[in-house]
Amino acid sequence: MPQYLVYGLNLKSKLAVPGLKARVPSKQPIPDVCLFWQQPPSFSPPGESDWQNWYVSPNCNADGEPNLKAWRRADGEYFWLRYSDRTEFAIDRLGRHVWALWQEPLTLEDTATYLLGPVLGFVLRLRGTTCLHASAAVVGERAIAFLGPPGAGKSTLAAAFAQRGYKVLTDDVAALDATETGFGLRPGYSYIRLWSDSAIALFGRADALPRLVPTHPTWDKRYLDLNHQRDSFQAASVPLARIYFLARRENSPQRPQIEKIAPQAAMMAAIANTYTPYLLDKPMRAAEFKVLSELIRAISPHQILPHADPTQLNRLVDRILQDIET
Repeated sequence: MPQYLVYGLNLKSKLAVPGLKARVPSKQPIPDVCLFWQQPPSFSPPGESDWQNWYVSPNCNADGEPNLKAWRRADGEYFWLRYSDRTEFAIDRLGRHVWALWQEPLTLEDTATYLLGPVLGFVLRLRGTTCLHASAAVVGERAIAFLGPPGAGKSTLAAAFAQRGYKVLTDDVAALDATETGFGLRPGYSYIRLWSDSAIALFGRADALPRLVPTHPTWDKRYLDLNHQRDSFQAASVPLARIYFLARRENSPQRPQIEKIAPQAAMMAAIANTYTPYLLDKPMRAAEFKVLSELIRAISPHQILPHADPTQLNRLVDRILQDIET
């Protein structure tokens, strides 16, 4: 049975997981997470009195359906996530078992995009790992992380570093590990998801990169395979040297620019850019606050003021490299 390593988790799955490369270790490790595809769990789905409403997304699809609804079973042992396209995940409280369900015309590939993002992000949170909504590249022997909301340019910036010959550690989900000397980041998986406009900015045309889900009729997200891009995937954990918060892009002759950010402002920005914070309970939020406080004290936080013109991307990479050197 294939096993995979992502975000420091050993995954066991009967089906091949799109986007991940199976491992063939000399000794099979005990899986951290077991995946079950199109195999309903033994317990009943939400709709019964033993389920409690946990979260409803404020954002809706074209039919007015919330993008995500989440429930927790009354005994606290299971969570159930239901997306507006009818993709569903059941997760146990310890983050050890994940059941994935979908309906036609959706496919395994569609479902895997949820798994590798918010679902495993939530699994990590259940297992006590604080995750940033960030991408990270490796300069020298240390990681630099780019934080920001969706659309801020995190993935595009990581891909620009890959183009320069630097290794990319993770995209979108940055799992933190506290160490004796600071913090480390775990590796994600070996590709970067990019929208077509980012592919055009980086490679001159959208079709320079393959579509992430070729069968999806409207979703035009593409991917950069880091194994084929100068072997640009960093497959081992790396100490975290610096975090950069991405501000809004603007047309200004002073941009791109990098500036220091006060610890209090950095703390607020870090809280705003953790992964799946909407699914956390009070103890998990308290633990997150403690980790982020230690992170801001340990890592010098900076803010990137990017230019709105995508042709300025290489100048931004130069500014970041200069900032690290100084």
